[in-house]
Amino acid sequence: MSQTVTPDLQGTIVPRERATRPVAEGTSIGHVHMRAADLAKIRAFYVDILGFDVVFQMPDALFMSAGGYHHHLAFNTWESKGGTPPPPGTTGLYHIAIKYPTRADLGDALRRLAEARWPIDGYNDHGTHEAIYLRDPEENGLELAWDRPREEWDRDADGHLSLGNRRLDLSGLLREGL
Repeated sequence: MSQTVTPDLQGTIVPRERATRPVAEGTSIGHVHMRAADLAKIRAFYVDILGFDVVFQMPDALFMSAGGYHHHLAFNTWESKGGTPPPPGTTGLYHIAIKYPTRADLGDALRRLAEARWPIDGYNDHGTHEAIYLRDPEENGLELAWDRPREEWDRDADGHLSLGNRRLDLSGLLREGL
């Protein structure tokens, strides 16, 4: 049984295909837990550069969060201490998206990366959100992003997302992050 979904005033997106039995509205991804080779490098990047708080640490695991959540990011060396990233051409995680609450907060993240001279792989203005792409110390892909208000998202005439690929204004983003 297919359901018709129409956009409402809060900016709901019309799915291109609706699941027969959709997951509950409001469901979200709570945290990401990754294998790591070197927790010291992970901590130096996520805590010292990006500014996440350590909420729990033991010799072989590190749990971090923003804003007092139990954890957004966790890394462990239980099966991977001293390991290597998966080689190109294999399946697995493409990237973790870290969503900042404001454009200024994303600008602050960009400033932190620049101050640390951390390499950036790319950046984009997708219409729905602005994104900076990079790799953490263990080559995990990261997308640092800020979502525009839903009512500003690019959509086609039927209310479906029409993601854009516009050049992100990095200098403007840095000015926001002051």
